[in-house]
Amino acid sequence: MDIPRSEKVKRNKRIRRVLYLMLAFLAIGGVTVVLSKLQPAPPSVERATVVSGEVRRGQLIRNVRGNGALVPEEIRWITAAVSGRIENRLVKPGDVVKEDTVLIEMSNPELERDALDAQTQLVAAEAELANQRVQLRSQRLNQKAQAANVRADYTRAKIVSETDAALFKEGLGSERTFKLSKSTADELAERTQIEQERLDIGDDSIKAQIAVYEARVQQFQLLYDLRRKQLDSLKVRAGLSGVVQDVAVQIGQQVGIAANLARVADSSNLKAEIRIPETQTRDIAIGQRVEVDMRNLGFVEGHVMHLAPAPVQGSLTIEVALDGELPKGARPDMNVDGTIEIERLKDVLYVQRPTFGQEQSVITLFKHVEGGREAVRAQVKLGRSSVTDIEIIEGLNVGDRVILSDTSQFDAVNRIRLN
Repeated sequence: MDIPRSEKVKRNKRIRRVLYLMLAFLAIGGVTVVLSKLQPAPPSVERATVVSGEVRRGQLIRNVRGNGALVPEEIRWITAAVSGRIENRLVKPGDVVKEDTVLIEMSNPELERDALDAQTQLVAAEAELANQRVQLRSQRLNQKAQAANVRADYTRAKIVSETDAALFKEGLGSERTFKLSKSTADELAERTQIEQERLDIGDDSIKAQIAVYEARVQQFQLLYDLRRKQLDSLKVRAGLSGVVQDVAVQIGQQVGIAANLARVADSSNLKAEIRIPETQTRDIAIGQRVEVDMRNLGFVEGHVMHLAPAPVQGSLTIEVALDGELPKGARPDMNVDGTIEIERLKDVLYVQRPTFGQEQSVITLFKHVEGGREAVRAQVKLGRSSVTDIEIIEGLNVGDRVILSDTSQFDAVNRIRLN
């Protein structure tokens, strides 16, 4: 028959169930607490895929770098001195020319006619001058002959007058004869003086008349020289030794006065124009040392000689005078790189410049720990910078190694493992 359970047995069974449930809840809670306190495993990165640098102390050379090109210090546009038609192009861009090299030949029939007319006028003026000189010389000789005749007449009249005066005193001659001979002698004496004065002013008169014709000849000579010069300018010459950079006209083209025909650069005197990002130009000054990298041709020393007044498209153009001798093969428009030395900082803490490290800023870098097996995030205050290095003000010590490459993918963690 069925034996009824006692109330005590039932109660004990309920108590055990409650204890079991409590133990289960305590176990689950403990495991949860332990798991919540465990840190997640740090992400891993291959050591070969990151770039690291070591913090050093010593001299830091601040510099900035930019690219640019060699440009001539003197570039000359060759313009048309006269209007005309382009008949021939004798050079091409890149040709080496001398000062008297003919670049372009032009034609102008009207100018050729004007030059011929000027020559004809000059020849006619020179002939008139020669004819006038002959005529004036003839007139001068006639004046001299007339003056000589008057002097001879005066001499004879004077002798007659003196003779009549002596006879009159001795009573052998009449007074009338004496007075007539004396009057004739006095008249010829006055004429002799007049003729001499005419001779004296004759030279000045001849010079004045010749000067008029000489001025006319000089006028036509200048006009002819001008026409000849204009005619010669139809052969357009370089005007300086250098390299042809551009020929701006075509055969058959009609050009006017002052039209640009060609551009020539003096290749013997080059400078470098370096473009520096405007954010890095604050400390650049005239006279600072510059090292210009000529790519495959080597390096040339120089110095800053001019800064552009304003940046263009985010960069400032710096003109660099080249102090060293240019290597063979250096030509205008050749691409170069320039490094400008700003200053030398002595006994400073520095490291290679991180990917996103800007001067005078605070960034976070991953610093090697555990013998380089891991890296932890460290806050670093940066100071002045150069092209490759940057000053450390706070956050790192000599000998620390930090990751310099981009670690933005690990912004959510403070520790990474280096495999």
